Amino acid sequence: EKSIDAFIIVALMCFVIGFIYIVLLRFLIGPCVWCAVLLVLLSLLLGGAACYIKSFQCAGVSIFETGQQVAVAVTVTVEVATTNAVTGQVSSEELTGDGSTYTGVQYRTKNGYACETWGSGVAASYTSTTYSTLVGANNYCRNPYLASETNRASTIWCFTTDPTLRWEECTPVGVIQPVCSAGYAVTSEDVRKVLEICSYVIWALAGVYVLMVFCFFGRIQLAIAVNKVAATFVSHTFRIIGVPIVQAFVGILWILLWGVSVSFLVSQVPTDYSPTTAYATYAEAYGTSNETGACTDKWPTGFVYKDEGNCQTLENNEVGCWKCAPPRYVFDYRFAVSFFVFLWNNALNIAMGQCIIAGAVGVWFFTPNAEKGKNSPIKRSCWNVFRYHLGSLAFGSFIIAVIKFIRYLMNYFEKQAKAQKNKVMALVLRCLRCCIWCFEKCVKFLNKNAYIQIALMGKNFCTSAKAAFWLILRNALRFGTIGILSYMVDMIGLFFIMATSVGLGYLVHQGLHPEAAPLIPMIGFVMMSYVVAKLFLNVFGMAVDSTLQCFLACEEMELSGDFVPSAMAGWLDKNKKIEDVHKD
Repeated sequence: EKSIDAFIIVALMCFVIGFIYIVLLRFLIGPCVWCAVLLVLLSLLLGGAACYIKSFQCAGVSIFETGQQVAVAVTVTVEVATTNAVTGQVSSEELTGDGSTYTGVQYRTKNGYACETWGSGVAASYTSTTYSTLVGANNYCRNPYLASETNRASTIWCFTTDPTLRWEECTPVGVIQPVCSAGYAVTSEDVRKVLEICSYVIWALAGVYVLMVFCFFGRIQLAIAVNKVAATFVSHTFRIIGVPIVQAFVGILWILLWGVSVSFLVSQVPTDYSPTTAYATYAEAYGTSNETGACTDKWPTGFVYKDEGNCQTLENNEVGCWKCAPPRYVFDYRFAVSFFVFLWNNALNIAMGQCIIAGAVGVWFFTPNAEKGKNSPIKRSCWNVFRYHLGSLAFGSFIIAVIKFIRYLMNYFEKQAKAQKNKVMALVLRCLRCCIWCFEKCVKFLNKNAYIQIALMGKNFCTSAKAAFWLILRNALRFGTIGILSYMVDMIGLFFIMATSVGLGYLVHQGLHPEAAPLIPMIGFVMMSYVVAKLFLNVFGMAVDSTLQCFLACEEMELSGDFVPSAMAGWLDKNKKIEDVHKD
């Protein structure tokens, strides 16, 4: 209660930070996209390296220390190979036994410390006069000892130049994987082989990814331009953020009203829903792990109780005290009708928001550049949606509602199968539900693009859905590239808005209420910043999709003119002027 002022301030800050992010995207979208591309590549490289290092990690040694040793070994190997190529000299790196005969040129320890020159500094007592193996050794790793000495190293080593570490063992140049005398961290040889193969596969994927980046360079540039134009639209038409806010308010109000009405419907449990007879045993009434009981053979399931005060004598002269109690709720055809209407209205609410945003993008996109940002396109888009497109949106929403209803119906049947102990049918229904979920995602994607077509072209739903399908098919690579890169931008935006809002929120809370514990307010700040971030990013994502279709419409209809945003001028300047289309 004391932190309510901090919550209000942070809520306003979240919106300001979201707007700042959208504005920054206009100028930093290119670096953001390329950073995201590099991050994916880096993730693949590091993932492959982690699998590779884990495949030979020694017991008792951390993966980071093993990685450091591998990095040192690779670096020294490359450096020595380069030097040998320049000078034409080749040194032997053969290591036998304890390394007393080693004559290689390894000058760093296994953890990368530089070796001290023999006969100087901390190695002053180790001279070539005393140890013949140190003749010409300079600062290379060796294993010098006299025949009379019993305290001998097990392999080559050297004194280091680091004052914190006196000496350390070495590995010959070219040996990448360390020798694990104490065993491996992964004891199974088969698992280590699998990890090594996985590393090669991941690195191969990284190579394919690099080739794809080069092949799709032009499409990536187009994706950057589309995102930049979408960011410009949102910054010019900031009131578009109010569309999902109104949607959320309407949706919450509708859910509350529907919840009140449906609570009455599901609470009307018929008197004959559960058996009224008594049963002799608990197993007969409730069932077992493999057999259904008389009281639990359908879902929703009630419960079983023992009524010892009103036991009944059964036909076989047994005493029946176990009885069935009905559940607190049931689902019948009345609930089904109400639930379908609920799904339909929710889908229509989403469709209207998407079409309004798409229409606003279309009006803004085809407005001359000199007038962009001066007139709000939201009013015109809302008029078009409510005046001309409501029937098309209702039909598209009806399709989504039907698919969702079937998916929930499969879930209902799955519950019934589980109540009847039919595991095979329950598994089949679950698989069907997953397939329907995938199909629903595909239809949602198609519907969203159909709504954009409705907003841009003014056609009915079926015509727009067909046009959207063929448009996606003709430009599958463009849609795919922009979809992937937009997802990366969304993740960057989500992190930026949430991290900045939560960080500043902590400072605000500590400044206003230094005596209060920040844990609960910080949780609230995280949730609030997430909601605001999704609010901005959903609008931005819809603007990106709509901008792409505006661009494709101009490209396929060969349109250009002074309305083309500067970020897309390179792609559309050579097309037909829009004034010529009106003349035709």
